[in-house]
Amino acid sequence: MPTGLTQDAGWQIGVSKTLPLPVSAVWDFVASREGIALWLGELSEGADLPREKGAGYATVDGIAGEVRGYRPGDRIRLTYGATTLQVAVTSAGEGRSVLRFHQERMADAQEREQQRTHWRSVMERVVAVLVAD
Repeated sequence: MPTGLTQDAGWQIGVSKTLPLPVSAVWDFVASREGIALWLGELSEGADLPREKGAGYATVDGIAGEVRGYRPGDRIRLTYGATTLQVAVTSAGEGRSVLRFHQERMADAQEREQQRTHWRSVMERVVAVLVAD
């Protein structure tokens, strides 16, 4: 089976980064309006991302979906167009954490590579803001 292709979730990509910050600091940012604007896009009408399973969202750039799971301090899982996206923050030891973007159910290897480039760029922007603070 080619790299990135799974039996259950189709094509998938994951991008992660270990940060010199505690989980709470990283989570507080990625779950904030400013953080969400960086990784998901600015939400329509300046709304907050819903936390309730099944609640819909839309960005000003036209990305729409619904929340599949929201565990404060841990992960956000949502549909992202025809795919599923998960943003997770886990501990990497005292004062360190790992931020992960994981997208699955992509159509093919080409979409996977496009999204790999996208999520690497998103990670760079998020890390630049987090480490600058």
